[in-house]
Amino acid sequence: RGGAMGSPLTLTIANCYMFFFERDIVKQISNSNGLYIRYIDDIFITINWPTQHLSKQIDRWNKFDVNIKLKTQVGYTTNFLDLKIENKNGVLFTEVYHKPSYEPYYLPFNSIHPIHMKKNIPFEMLIRAIKYCSTFEAYLYEREKLRMALLLNKYPGEFLEKQFNRVIQKYDINQPISNKNYSTLREKIIYADKKAKITIDYNKTMFVHFTYCLNMRMFPVKFHTLWNKYFIESPINEIKPVIGTRNVKNLQQQLIRNK
Repeated sequence: RGGAMGSPLTLTIANCYMFFFERDIVKQISNSNGLYIRYIDDIFITINWPTQHLSKQIDRWNKFDVNIKLKTQVGYTTNFLDLKIENKNGVLFTEVYHKPSYEPYYLPFNSIHPIHMKKNIPFEMLIRAIKYCSTFEAYLYEREKLRMALLLNKYPGEFLEKQFNRVIQKYDINQPISNKNYSTLREKIIYADKKAKITIDYNKTMFVHFTYCLNMRMFPVKFHTLWNKYFIESPINEIKPVIGTRNVKNLQQQLIRNK
């Protein structure tokens, strides 16, 4: 019984197992116009049932399988993954949730990693803050908390400001985010990412991966320069090269692979 931690197969088997376990639960919730969401071993349910009735149903669900026991947290406030959700007198309030064990540790700016990885941390974290925080005040608090955490990890203030502005540019926002326009701009950002993703023609795309180090930081630029120089008039120029990086092999990765 059980599987190796870190193995992709273990997660697949667990999801297959849960699929059969939760079928009747999902059907019951859907028939009552409720919402059922599961991510691995965390389940989020919203439904218009009395608390006592919900507790009875959970007790019944716990009899479906002796190997699975559901623990409940019912109330006006709950945390699902990294999202805090609260019912404030009928108004939905959300913000980023940090576990009590949270520490402001991020990839240090002076580490030997590609610069695009360091750019993406403040960029993506700010997008998350906007999407998760339902009020302007919560967004400001999360943004400054993120800024302080990254400053502690040696990220220059000018660098952070540039990445924060990159979020504004990505979504074509031509005005400062304020208390008056926050809800409108937040909705724009949320729905902008729901557009169809660009499809990749794998017959005309070549992926090149290399192990990143300081000596190789200019490799992508040099690669594209040489490619354009020697293949610009060649039929192979129809192939689009995409350069990616691999992590440096270390003992931790090797131990996980050999489990």
